[in-house]
Amino acid sequence: MILPPAIPALLKRVRGAVAPLPGGLKLWISLLSFGFLLAALVGHGRQLLQLSLDGQGWLWLLLGVGVSLLSLAANGVALGVVLRWLGQRPRWPELVRAYLDTNLRKYLPGGIWHLTSRVQLLRSAEAPLQAPAPRGLVLAAVLLDPLVAAVAALALVAAGAWQYGLALLGLLPLALLWPRWLNPVLSRLERRKAPALGMDIEAAATAPIRTYPWPPLLVQLGFVLLRFAGFACCVQAFDLSYSLSWGGWLAGFALAWTAGLVVPGAPGGLGVFEAVLLLRLGFAVPEAPLLAIAISYRLVVTLADLLAALTARLDRARQPQSSAAAP
Repeated sequence: MILPPAIPALLKRVRGAVAPLPGGLKLWISLLSFGFLLAALVGHGRQLLQLSLDGQGWLWLLLGVGVSLLSLAANGVALGVVLRWLGQRPRWPELVRAYLDTNLRKYLPGGIWHLTSRVQLLRSAEAPLQAPAPRGLVLAAVLLDPLVAAVAALALVAAGAWQYGLALLGLLPLALLWPRWLNPVLSRLERRKAPALGMDIEAAATAPIRTYPWPPLLVQLGFVLLRFAGFACCVQAFDLSYSLSWGGWLAGFALAWTAGLVVPGAPGGLGVFEAVLLLRLGFAVPEAPLLAIAISYRLVVTLADLLAALTARLDRARQPQSSAAAP
């Protein structure tokens, strides 16, 4: 549909008339999220202090760290599947190690330094690929990876039944991955992100995608389910699985995780995930234990991120020694 010339001009004037928020939208979303969490902590502080974990609860949290570590490795494999789907041949161990090494940088201010590191690595001579990849394809792969993950997570919202139409809204983004819609979306993302990721817009241009990305989508579904398994360990640690069906827990987690991934805010989705989880599941689960689950899950995944980056760096440091010792 072609809009009359007056409508785009009117929209441009409206956008120009709206004053930008001081500090930017990301700052205000972060402040609102942290403000909401602080209010919840103050309101339920006494109840939180009364909660305690027994030995079995601590074992569940330890298992959550292990499952979260496994999910990070699965996400590294998912990036390799995206590259393979785009016609590249990744060297899988090196690629997963590089993914784990760069993942910790998502917590740096700006929230893009893990993506920048991956773009730079995949463009370098040390790229974990069988052959050098075009610059535009590298950018497309790095941007397509979280986009497909977000679509996969939203599709899992349907696990919580109808939810007044929320399940249908969660399934609709699956249509976004059809080439007819994916190419314009990916092209727009490339134009927006290329300067921030150290690439010029002309070099970011890629050949149009021709097929539906089924392999990346299926692998990302597995990744999100592993992330949920780590969250489920936190639920079990506080013995709250009876409060809601597992389908309801999965739907609430998937929505909160997607919000933490795509909503501009604090790096790593810090604050956004917790706020959306409380807003979505607070009607069915006591808020104080739910807040304890959200906090414990944040600690679990942060510890997993630290351990994954440490393991990757130790393994990388050991590689030259192993190569030198080989006959």
